[in-house]
Amino acid sequence: MKNFETDTGPAEAAFRSVYQAMLAADTAALGALLDAGFTLTHITGVVQPRGDWLADIDARRMVYHSAQEVSLSTSRSGETATLVARHAVDATIYGGRGRWNLQLAADLVRRNRGWVVTKMVAQTFR
Repeated sequence: MKNFETDTGPAEAAFRSVYQAMLAADTAALGALLDAGFTLTHITGVVQPRGDWLADIDARRMVYHSAQEVSLSTSRSGETATLVARHAVDATIYGGRGRWNLQLAADLVRRNRGWVVTKMVAQTFR
């Protein structure tokens, strides 16, 4: 029997939906999965608010071509979850296309409509 206070499946599904929306450049779907106060910290250390990131995706300044999941680990305590995901990502960022081993550490919270991401911090991994 699953413990619904510690079951990580729904939070992981929400995070995977974020990646699907990124790949589809579906900012409406992505916006619904991100908390209003969401921030993304890029591998450069730049912290970008939700609206700015979505605008960059809409304007095709950030294009995510593919992402292959390498690993995913999640811990959950009640209404919050912390997730660390590693992906091999092919993306064009501000005109430069590259492939990165990207690790995203994400904080999620359960709201009435489901799980939303409140923060993501990107770094590379080997």
